[in-house]
Amino acid sequence: MRDIASKTGLRADLLGKRAAMPPEARSAAGRSIRDALLSVPEIEMAGTIAAYVSIGTEPDTRSLLFALWKRGTYVLLPRLLPDGDLDWASYEGPDSLVPGARGCPEPSEPPRGPGAVASADVVLAPAVAVDRTGVRLGRGGGSYDRALARVGPAILTVALLYDAELVPTLPSEPHDQRVRAAATPSEGLVRFA
Repeated sequence: MRDIASKTGLRADLLGKRAAMPPEARSAAGRSIRDALLSVPEIEMAGTIAAYVSIGTEPDTRSLLFALWKRGTYVLLPRLLPDGDLDWASYEGPDSLVPGARGCPEPSEPPRGPGAVASADVVLAPAVAVDRTGVRLGRGGGSYDRALARVGPAILTVALLYDAELVPTLPSEPHDQRVRAAATPSEGLVRFA
């Protein structure tokens, strides 16, 4: 129970710091992350990438999604299911996004099922923080822990973060799924052992 309480407090603190960032700093961070990710070999060669549409103060992914799509990468985006799991559907450009569950933009294309994430060559995941061993702190709903559990051990999974959100250590629980890397504006792609 102590880990849950400490995760809740840490999440609130980090989200408060995100909200305090000037919009132009958030925009610049999103561009830096996009540019770093577009030059990662696994992303350059990926046929399919599972990603997400950023919301609120998350590092911006919209220009990254567009760039991947324009260069011919098949991009899967999540659709939140009533039970909190994630279904996946094809991104067909910015005009293919519609308001989904909880107001989150999602693709209007037909759903491919929760298991579709397993076909991705790379998975980009949102996070509030990640530690240097790959422990990921999400928003607390468990949606991405379920999705990441479906991804094979050789697949590159990357959390997108602001610089201060890559931390030395985080509390974790048995169901928490680690990511294999994080992308930050200053460090680019940081791989974990």
